[in-house]
Parts: sequence; structure tokens; C-alpha cells
Amino acid sequence: MYDKTVTFSVSDDKEVQMRRTLSEVYDALVEKGYNPISQIVGYILSEDPTYITTHRNARTLIRKVDRDELLQAMVKHYLSGAE
Repeated sequence: MYDKTVTFSVSDDKEVQMRRTLSEVYDALVEKGYNPISQIVGYILSEDPTYITTHRNARTLIRKVDRDELLQAMVKHYLSGAE
């Protein structure tokens, strides 16, 4: 059993790039008539690329983003507003 906590560190530049990528993927999903939140969550949870459309190269873009780093940035952003 592991007793150590794994720590992650994502640079601000990487977060900016992830935000851009996620926005592009979101827009592509909206254009194709999908529920973008459900599709992105499905992809993050399963790593199944078929949740993401190929429209506007969205599937290729999202696969370049590390899911662990993406989740870390999302949790950080979510909690930064909760005081």
C-alpha cells in the first residue's frame, strides 16, 4: 500500500493552453449539436475519444491534453471561487 500523496504542478502557461483547447473542443461540440459538458465529462472519465467529435479537429486537440493535468486545473479553478 502507498502512504505517500502524489503531488501535481501545472504551470500557468499550460493551464492557458488547456483552457484554449477545451474552449475549441467545447465550441466544436456545440456546433455539432452535442451537449458539450456531458461529452467532455464522458471523455475525461473514460478516455474514450469517441465522446469528442472530429469536427474542427476537436478529437485530436483534446487527446493532446493530459487528463490528470486537466482535472487538476479544473478542481483548482472550481475551488478558487469557493471561500
